Amino acid sequence: MKNGRYSIGILGLELLMVAVSLLFFFPLYMTFINGFKTYNEVLTSTVALPEIFQFNNFATVWKQLRFFGVFMNSIIITVLSVAGTLLISSMAAYQLVRRPGWVSSVIFLTILSSLIIPFQTLMVPLVTVAKDLGLINSIHGIIIMYWGFGVPLALFLYHGFIKGIPRELEEAAQIDGCSSFGVFFRILLPLLKPITTTIAILHSLWIWNDFLLPLITLSGKSNRTIPLAANIYFSQYTNEWHLAMAALTMAVVPIILFFLFMQRYIIQGITSGAVKG
Repeated sequence: MKNGRYSIGILGLELLMVAVSLLFFFPLYMTFINGFKTYNEVLTSTVALPEIFQFNNFATVWKQLRFFGVFMNSIIITVLSVAGTLLISSMAAYQLVRRPGWVSSVIFLTILSSLIIPFQTLMVPLVTVAKDLGLINSIHGIIIMYWGFGVPLALFLYHGFIKGIPRELEEAAQIDGCSSFGVFFRILLPLLKPITTTIAILHSLWIWNDFLLPLITLSGKSNRTIPLAANIYFSQYTNEWHLAMAALTMAVVPIILFFLFMQRYIIQGITSGAVKG
């Protein structure tokens, strides 16, 4: 904008952003429209709209995958994993920030160092240890594993955010007789709402769509998540693309709605954690 006028440069930048947005939207469009096609239509006219919308694809997926069961598994795993990660990482970050020293620094850096370790290098020892602890092929087992993998990033974000919260707020509450737990849950936790929402969104997207960890830890059909159950449509000799796209559409709709409802907190939370402290 120059002198209140709409310039050609701004118009070009907006058109570029629209083009980039459409580029990112294209895979979602492909998944959605191909879920309403027949198998032959998916192969012959992948990008085009379906000639006749095949709603029976979704009914078939619902029956074959026992979709309600795998949907509930995904809900339980995602909700409990995210809730546990938020609680553990927020309390740990609070203690590490409010008890400065070399011990806290070593603990903080040790936990953060796990972020640079590729998951693929941990697969074999993870399965071995989980098997010894009885965590293989169980909902509670994979939830505990998600806590372990999710805490480092959440701890890092909480740590930066808490450093910007004045200690005087906690001291005033303690003078009024508030316990340590009371200070955390009544004073500090409400102030962490922006970064908590951000972490919840990021971890929900990750856990809901994760395929590899459930693949190596959940072998029973009763414990499958949606991405793992949808994998039955991909085999060595045949790929039922129309049913796979229908299954993926049913899988992404809930998390997209959740993201659209909560996305306004992402930038707010990340920027707050980045500039404070």
